[in-house]
Amino acid sequence: MPTDDEPRDFIRRKVYEDVRSGKHGGKVMTRFPPEPNGYLHIGHAKAICLDFGVAEEFGGKCNLRFDDTNPTREETEYVEAIKEDIRWLGYYWEDRLYFASDYFGKMYEYAERLVEMGKAFVCDLSPEEVREYRGTLTEPGRNSPYRNRTPEENLDLLRRMKAGEFPEGSRTLRAKIDMAHPNMNMRDPAIYRILHRSHHRTGDEWCIYPMYDYAHCLEDSIEGITHSLCTLEFEDNRPLYDWFLDQLDVFHPQQIEFARLNLTYTVLSKRKLSRLVENGVVDGWDDPRMPTLSGIRRRGYTAESIRSFVDKVGVAKRESTVDVGLLEHCVREDLNRRATRYMAVLDPLKVVIEDYPEDGEDWLDFVNNPEDESAGTRKVPFSREIYVNRKDFMMEPPRKFYRLSPGREVRLRYAYYIRCEDVVTDREGNVVELRCSHDPESRGGSTPDGRKVRGTLHWVSARHAVTVEARLYDRLFGIPNPMKAPEGGTFMDNLNPDSLRVLPEVPAEPALASLGPEDLIQLERIGYFHVDPQRSREGYPVLNMTVALRDSWAKIEKKLSGHGK
Repeated sequence: MPTDDEPRDFIRRKVYEDVRSGKHGGKVMTRFPPEPNGYLHIGHAKAICLDFGVAEEFGGKCNLRFDDTNPTREETEYVEAIKEDIRWLGYYWEDRLYFASDYFGKMYEYAERLVEMGKAFVCDLSPEEVREYRGTLTEPGRNSPYRNRTPEENLDLLRRMKAGEFPEGSRTLRAKIDMAHPNMNMRDPAIYRILHRSHHRTGDEWCIYPMYDYAHCLEDSIEGITHSLCTLEFEDNRPLYDWFLDQLDVFHPQQIEFARLNLTYTVLSKRKLSRLVENGVVDGWDDPRMPTLSGIRRRGYTAESIRSFVDKVGVAKRESTVDVGLLEHCVREDLNRRATRYMAVLDPLKVVIEDYPEDGEDWLDFVNNPEDESAGTRKVPFSREIYVNRKDFMMEPPRKFYRLSPGREVRLRYAYYIRCEDVVTDREGNVVELRCSHDPESRGGSTPDGRKVRGTLHWVSARHAVTVEARLYDRLFGIPNPMKAPEGGTFMDNLNPDSLRVLPEVPAEPALASLGPEDLIQLERIGYFHVDPQRSREGYPVLNMTVALRDSWAKIEKKLSGHGK
């Protein structure tokens, strides 16, 4: 258990005080309670790390519990995807896998008890009428004309609802609280509704289903959850949860709210993400542009980088928006330590080294990862004809352009110094080939005379090149706040039209042909990539760009740390 000065945030401090005081016998029990109506996204990662992390830090347990109270939107596919995401993040629930549907019988017993106590009634108002009777933030609501039914009449109607006698949506069971309450959640909220729908676990056993707010607090109570951690959006629901638990006189978990995670250039709403999938904007929930955990995993984000990001963001009480650059920085930081470096040329320009033997070849030593000495080296072939990136050449370069141009010398990575002697163009004046010379004494990237060359280029031997596909992913939305829709539009109008560029024939060094699914690499001077397990085939890897090399956040951190010295 952390010592007095170690708890990092207000939640951990509260848990620490409870453990130290012996509350709940010093026990800590948390839960992660997703609804199985979509895939988890990066915002859920914060909750997962907090729920499981707090329990682990204080010697407690964390349950995985699916709040499956709405059969119209829930599917087994989502259940399995969520389990996979949690395992990927590095957490496991052992034998503590639960569902709200496990407690349907107990919840119904509690509902009958509320009816018998005169604390709940069956209401025949339509959904539209309920909204009309509810009032506004400045005006009190009105009592339902069915509010004064006797407990006996309500119990009879509830049992007939359960037996399937009434049409879907014709009646609800509502709590009897206060229609003038300033908290709208307390104005006689619904407890049960009629839904003649098959449930993904209980089948057709039930035709009435508990509402989320009624079920959620009871699930926590039944499981003996000591600390119910949830986002700030549920702060106004807490009085309702307390009311249910107090009326039923059952175990009372402590709810603690924290600020949800918001990211620039990102939409974190399952409903809106579902629209992107349904409208074909993306290729599915695991499209690498999606902020879902399955999407970022396919893009190449690592679980370690996500946990590092969550740790840097921290836990706060006030809503704020985090710069997505911090997330990308955490990904780069992790991949920089683990990714093997390779060479590929996205936009190839042919270079002929005229004074190199036509049938000659040279196998050069390349460092696999300068950050990890144990990664060793590999051999990369060199030949008379190579490819360089088209942007690494200019006919009339501006000042401080240190790459190739007529008469200029550059260094080829781990290879030779070359000088551009001639330029071949087509009829339209487009550069199609460079004719160069090389310095044989510069093998390995340096010369005996120690002369300095400012530019270093990556390259690929044309004779030995293999072909790979590069999928260059950018942010899915083009503005920092995608929810700020243009007048008369929606968040969909803020989509980035250049969020994906596919290059199907990229020449690369031969080692890339042997990459396996899920491999993480760095293409030198380009960025980090992940071998797509779905699109790749043997000998032809499809590389999803994880993140580019440029890291503006690292520069900010360096500047801030400099000010602190």
